[in-house]
Amino acid sequence: MSETQTPALQYRLDGPDDAPVLILGPSLGTTWHMWDRQVPELAKQWRIFRFDLPGHGGAPAHPAGAVGDLTARLLATLGELGIQRFGYAGCALGGAVGLELALRHPERIASLALIATSPRFGTPDEFRQRGVIVRTNGLDPIARTSPDRWFTGGFAAAQPAITDWAVQMVRTTDPGCYIAACEALAAFDVRADLSRVGVPTLVLVGSDDQVTGPAEARTLVAGIPDARLAVVPGASHLVPVEQPVAVTDLLVRHFSTAWQPAFDSTTGQMAIPAVPVKPVLAAPPQSAPIAEIAPAVPAPFLGGGRPDPYDAGIKVRREVLGDAHVDRALAQADEFSGDFQEFVTRYAWGEIWDRPGLDRRSRSCVTLTALVAGGHLEELGFHVRAALRNGLTPVEIKEVLLQAAVYCGVPAANSAFKVAQQVIREETTPEE
Repeated sequence: MSETQTPALQYRLDGPDDAPVLILGPSLGTTWHMWDRQVPELAKQWRIFRFDLPGHGGAPAHPAGAVGDLTARLLATLGELGIQRFGYAGCALGGAVGLELALRHPERIASLALIATSPRFGTPDEFRQRGVIVRTNGLDPIARTSPDRWFTGGFAAAQPAITDWAVQMVRTTDPGCYIAACEALAAFDVRADLSRVGVPTLVLVGSDDQVTGPAEARTLVAGIPDARLAVVPGASHLVPVEQPVAVTDLLVRHFSTAWQPAFDSTTGQMAIPAVPVKPVLAAPPQSAPIAEIAPAVPAPFLGGGRPDPYDAGIKVRREVLGDAHVDRALAQADEFSGDFQEFVTRYAWGEIWDRPGLDRRSRSCVTLTALVAGGHLEELGFHVRAALRNGLTPVEIKEVLLQAAVYCGVPAANSAFKVAQQVIREETTPEE
């Protein structure tokens, strides 16, 4: 630790001194020990750098009220160690730091993994209210409810020692630093900037995460150009703790195959490695992740240097509607309808949905309204699912339909609400 204008962070290093550096960033209320079960395997290939948030795990209590402040402190600490370029994996608030690094300091990051992360964490009022609770009652109420937010019920019941460890981690955090971190999350919103994240990104989420769940993960994947989604079954918010083997395997696969080389300032060029072979995941055991971890393959070009919009269209169509829906539509196509499926993919999805002028959330709002106006209830159902994939919450979908009721008519909106209600129930009700 050093006394500089920008306070350094408490940190720990593991692994070979000469290996490339991989940073593991913690979640709010945790310490670097949340990564203990990943380190032995990761340290075989990387120099592992773990850090504690201010006031966490006995770290000096210098509150940081913005994600940018935390990022500056991390870079100052790395600077003292002479670490210039690194891979980065962060959970929740640690993931927000990773996004900040990728957006503001892209030359420093070789590869990125965002775990239980969102481009916007809930609403500002939610985190400010949490700060009020801590100011009024201390950290004990937050600590006692942390296992409910962090773990599935079955895991918490079966692992009382880990549950107690989680409670004690929060209780021993400095209250002022915890409140400042809540303020940092309240102010964090990079939804409009995701397209500028230029490094290979793994977005990893627990299937049962009620804090930053699959919907938030899909928003990241939809917005980041080179992102892949991994959903880990049977896990909630602290996925690395609850499903350590699955998370370790995913991180090894990602950082082994998606490590972007450094920019060479002497030549003005960057070496582009060959596209690695996509890992083939065998039929997974119950606790294994469901994931697709491979960089996107560049689209072929048409004459004149223009990429074929069909290739972009099929990618966007799958990302928005899901593989199962697209596979079903294409499988049903025959000689009569095949040209229409190609037309829709090429022009609706490749030309319009892939345009940069609106983000996918906005395009979902427009599409839902147009479908209500036209009375196209069959298509409304799968576009409600698409809206959830694009990051719209059920509350936001409700607001879109209420707005449509004013301009498209109450009967049309009445029918739309029935369809949307059923889809949202199916998508948000946990499976038995």
